[in-house]
Amino acid sequence: MTDDLTTPLTGRKRRANSRRRLPVARTLFGLLVLLAIGFVARVLLVDDPDGGRPRQEVAITSTLQANSVANAVSDGPVTIEADPQQYPAGSALTAVTTGSGGPSSVLGLPSMFGALPDLSEETTDGPIPRISATGLTPFVAYAHPAEAALASGQPMIAIVVTGLGINEQGSLNAIDKLPSAMTLAFAPYGKALSTTVAAARSAGHEVLLEVPLEPFDYPQNDPGPQTLLTGEPTRANLDKLFWLMSRFGGYVGLINNMGARFTASAADFSPMMEELGARGLGYLDDGSSNRSLAPQLAKGNKVPFSRADLMIDDNPARAAILAALASLEAKAVENGQAIGIVSALPISITSIAEWARDLEAKGILLVPASALMK
Repeated sequence: MTDDLTTPLTGRKRRANSRRRLPVARTLFGLLVLLAIGFVARVLLVDDPDGGRPRQEVAITSTLQANSVANAVSDGPVTIEADPQQYPAGSALTAVTTGSGGPSSVLGLPSMFGALPDLSEETTDGPIPRISATGLTPFVAYAHPAEAALASGQPMIAIVVTGLGINEQGSLNAIDKLPSAMTLAFAPYGKALSTTVAAARSAGHEVLLEVPLEPFDYPQNDPGPQTLLTGEPTRANLDKLFWLMSRFGGYVGLINNMGARFTASAADFSPMMEELGARGLGYLDDGSSNRSLAPQLAKGNKVPFSRADLMIDDNPARAAILAALASLEAKAVENGQAIGIVSALPISITSIAEWARDLEAKGILLVPASALMK
């Protein structure tokens, strides 16, 4: 007692702390050993491959044998019958004609396949027409045949329907309604040109490419993208021309969309006409400008050419269209031939389709435009 009272305070604290200290490290080590022993014992003594994970058994219905046709095939030969309504008895598949003649046949390939390899030149924009190594021209290869009409000596009328390809369904409706002898001109901007042009050619129509040319009031009156312009470098206009020519294949030639200023400029129009001559394409002038130099330039470059006599639906009303067609008939009787231009308006398509039914009875033959292009 005397020692405790006389011992300094700090010494007494150290002895008190030493008496209260617990063996913490030993305790933790002992717990770890016990856990390890318990884990090993569970692995050795408990048979549970899922390791204690929850599970539930669910019945599964098998579908491996649900396909009776497949099961029959696996066991031996089987006969599968076609739908009698879709494939009537006695019917046959219609073969696509091939060869070098006929509206659906050019050089051994059906016309629906578009431009033929021998008549195509690859460019950065796509294939464009050219004369083949044997001298065959696109104008001859893709033309709708008209030898019988030319040899008949009867008056002839060619109708060219313009503005097709922009409205896919409208274009397909026009193709269905119009006689195959009518020539169809497609604008180069449609999103489904491969479909509509293929449909036109497989139906027997010959086709033209509409090329936008500068009018006098350009740009207030704009024919569309890639318009060929006066005063532009020749190379720039030819680049535009090649882009336009690569939009689709299988056309016999070009027809102007507007272009009164461009076709009156020899310096600008000549390179274009030279390209058409070098590539074996024709050119049809829509007759909208009396100042066009197309007749002279086409003759100088040996380009098959003709000029339209009448715009049929300037007034897009049935009575006016029928009156214009009557005038076209009179021109054909007087001159032996005539060419009419009509837009792809529904009223125009319906009117000319009805008119064409009675044309032959009047002693006038309907022919493609190429037949009247010399």
